[in-house]
Amino acid sequence: MTITLVIPAHNEEEVIAQTIKSIEDKLSLDYKILVVNDHSVDNTALVVEGLMKQYPNLMLVDNDTPKGFANALKKGFSVSGSDLVIPVMADLCDDPRTIEDMYAKSLEGFDIVCGSRYMSGGTKMGGPFLQSLFSRFVGCSLKYFIGVPTFDVSNSFKCYRRNVLDSIKLESNGFEISMEITLKAYFAGFRIAETPTVWTGRSIGKSKFYLFKVAPRYIKLYLWAIFGRKR
Repeated sequence: MTITLVIPAHNEEEVIAQTIKSIEDKLSLDYKILVVNDHSVDNTALVVEGLMKQYPNLMLVDNDTPKGFANALKKGFSVSGSDLVIPVMADLCDDPRTIEDMYAKSLEGFDIVCGSRYMSGGTKMGGPFLQSLFSRFVGCSLKYFIGVPTFDVSNSFKCYRRNVLDSIKLESNGFEISMEITLKAYFAGFRIAETPTVWTGRSIGKSKFYLFKVAPRYIKLYLWAIFGRKR
């Protein structure tokens, strides 16, 4: 199965080269990297273009839809053309070595494989305390309340089969898109698994995730999953 790693990038000139090099150094599978330049006003695109001479599997596309993580991700989904699509954050927080475990589980027949920070063997290092507490509560409670087969439903680091992405209508405008895909796929009967991953908070640049801005969107999805979805 073909694999595309989609990296949404908004003003990530300080870290994008390090992220790409880390993937190339640690991942031994056959894959493509697709960087989606999300309306950056810095040199993100120039840095990626320079690396394309070194890495023939690296591609760059502009997000020609409105700015934002969800729209950049949707753009990457639409042009990737691969059997498996894996979003990877531009700030190097995700461990590329997890991708091989995701791929192995995909070969077992799973439609979504979640990189899980909160299952046994997973770790979340750094990041704001309230953000960690919130994502852990959401993931663990949804697993126990409705049976979603992952402790980390909100994590963006997941492996999706193409047919999942093609069959789900995506409505989210922000980081909650990853939770939306997983919940809708679960209710649609797709097979979901998880594998432990190590998440490390960024040390360079500034996070684009603001808990109090995005929390209402997560809460809306959370309540829909427990009480509001059509049965």
